Amino acid sequence: MPKRWTLAAAAGVLAVAIVHAQSAPLVASLSVPYTRFTLPNGLTVILQEDHRVPQVAIDLAYHVGSARETPGHTGFAHLFEHLMFDGSAHVKKGEIDTLLNAAGGAAHAVTTEEETTYYEQVPSNALDLALFLESDRMQYLLDALTPAVVDAEREIVKNELQQSYLNAPYGKAYLRITELLYPPSHPYHWPVVGYIDDLSAATYADVVTFFKTYYTPSNATLVIAGDIEPADARRRVEHWFSDVTARPRPAPIVFPPVALTRVTRETLTDRVNLPRIFLCWPTPARFAPGDAALDVLAHVLADGKGSRLYKRLVYDDPLAQEVSASENPSPHGSIFLIDVTARPSSASPADVLARIVAAVDRELDALRTTPPTADELERARSGIETTFVDGMQTIAGKARQMNAYESLTGHPDYFAADLGRYEALQADDVRAALDQWLPRDRRVELSIVPEAK
Repeated sequence: MPKRWTLAAAAGVLAVAIVHAQSAPLVASLSVPYTRFTLPNGLTVILQEDHRVPQVAIDLAYHVGSARETPGHTGFAHLFEHLMFDGSAHVKKGEIDTLLNAAGGAAHAVTTEEETTYYEQVPSNALDLALFLESDRMQYLLDALTPAVVDAEREIVKNELQQSYLNAPYGKAYLRITELLYPPSHPYHWPVVGYIDDLSAATYADVVTFFKTYYTPSNATLVIAGDIEPADARRRVEHWFSDVTARPRPAPIVFPPVALTRVTRETLTDRVNLPRIFLCWPTPARFAPGDAALDVLAHVLADGKGSRLYKRLVYDDPLAQEVSASENPSPHGSIFLIDVTARPSSASPADVLARIVAAVDRELDALRTTPPTADELERARSGIETTFVDGMQTIAGKARQMNAYESLTGHPDYFAADLGRYEALQADDVRAALDQWLPRDRRVELSIVPEAK
């Protein structure tokens, strides 16, 4: 995902410099104080006081994403991301944005495999407005939800799927990768956006059942960060959310282990000008052993013009014009992805991509025998830490991260432990993670080549 830089980026760079100057003890002392309580209906609330700016960030995560869906019934979690902005008993369609914008705030939402999160940032004197809007749709969304509303949003979501994936250059690869890595019964097999046929077949009754099952206070966590007094903020939360009806929290999902047994190769055609290769491996879950090392490996391979794959494929042996590598973490299993876009060539796409794969494997093999240099490790850690500290400079970034930490670890203030994973890494840890998780003979190789003209 692209990095987002703010005016606080300079502060983040300075903070990282301090981390390296004073070493691990400063990382261990990194702390974000918070207050946590649970309402009688089961809603978990986390408050983080920060008076640097007169703003408040509200981050409400429902622990339901595409992993809660089943084959033939995909796309519900993402559909609800849209439906939640269509009004509730006391808020008309379109009024959420209108009211927040008038108060100087804004609202957004995002769906992943595990969660659907709704967040607002408002001036601190508009906290009641944001809490009212969130509590009203948590309790009273179904009062405004009709078959016509569902049908309208269904078409919008289907159109988004077409534009963002099916009709976007190389977009179909991102729908296919999870299908090739995970078996059909695995909760990560289908894409977060779902399938068009499943969305078309969904009934109004299906949608209502989904909301009643997963949009319950016991299945949600609310984080409020910014210009608040915790005692006062708690009273406001209790005022707006205490009347939300309690319902049972859904049972945990069972995630079967995933292990590839061979190389799976597939080629898709697309309306693109240049061929692209995707090399993919299933890797450990976020925060599991190996996750941080693979994150560093991705930076060593393809972060910057001096990185190994970029230097090899773009400069030394000019086969490619774009190279990227990433560890894409999820709570129950991640994906390590290397994708390379070829340069224009008179050779066949198959031949060009085969040469690219061979060059990638040579670089990976070199790292299997000789770990990254001290400079490579330091550059990778510095880049990761700069982005990490940068995210802590905003109240919205802190609120989002604290909610994720609460969901994944049960500790909203997991910042020091998270950053400490990278500080503790040695070069040989990166080599060992590569050797364990990125085998040559067990991976997915997905090629996208231009359609015949």
